[in-house]
Amino acid sequence: MRTPADDSTIPALAKVPQVTLLFWAIKIAATTLGETGGDAVTMSWLGETSAHANPNGYLIGTGLFGALFVLAVWLQIRARRFNPWLYWFAILASTTVGTTLADFADRSLGIGYSGGSSLLLLLLLAVFMSWKRSLGTVAVASVDRPQAEVFYWLTIMCSQTLGTALGDWMADTQGLGYRGGIALFCGALAWVAALHFTKKVSPTLLFWAAFILTRPLGAVLGDFLDKPPAQGGLALGRAPATLVLLACVVAAIRLFPQRPAQHAH
Repeated sequence: MRTPADDSTIPALAKVPQVTLLFWAIKIAATTLGETGGDAVTMSWLGETSAHANPNGYLIGTGLFGALFVLAVWLQIRARRFNPWLYWFAILASTTVGTTLADFADRSLGIGYSGGSSLLLLLLLAVFMSWKRSLGTVAVASVDRPQAEVFYWLTIMCSQTLGTALGDWMADTQGLGYRGGIALFCGALAWVAALHFTKKVSPTLLFWAAFILTRPLGAVLGDFLDKPPAQGGLALGRAPATLVLLACVVAAIRLFPQRPAQHAH
């Protein structure tokens, strides 16, 4: 029979997946979907064709996706164990609301991409500091109780929103274009991967760096798929691109098993 002392050595399962290549592949697809899906709602379905055509489009879209995100996180916290469908549902909700919220801050509030990126970076750092101060760690494998989950999803929400603003800032304001933005963020992710293999940098720091960088990559990749050739895109359309990306995410979750992250108490 196991004693309480024996149980303390059993690995505790987190309610988030192990970080593997599959995780990053789905994450990039999900963040790209967030860009095309968010824009499909605020720009196409709500009738916005320019930054000023429908000033309420971004606000309405943020409200819709924000409610979806709250529901997804509530379901995720209520779940007793890791469920890949619930987890990626919450990720998709966070990346779509991140898109509409960043566009609302950048365009409807008129603070621009640089102002929005700076504000969101400060907010993200504040969440990290609060999480670290409250629980002592921001490691993903520690996300096995409600308080940690709240911090985790708040961090993700902030990072998704920051990534959208940062991607648009680099592609548009800094003049890199979509291809240039894709090359920049792919290069940054390759650098993070190289640091991981050196074993000299905190895995937690590298995880969050990669997690944040995949969002602006998804933002510029989504715009690249959607925008017309005259603007440097492929003109695939927001709705078709969103459906194809959603099918890829669903297929990946369905076909490839994912295990929860674990750590020893």
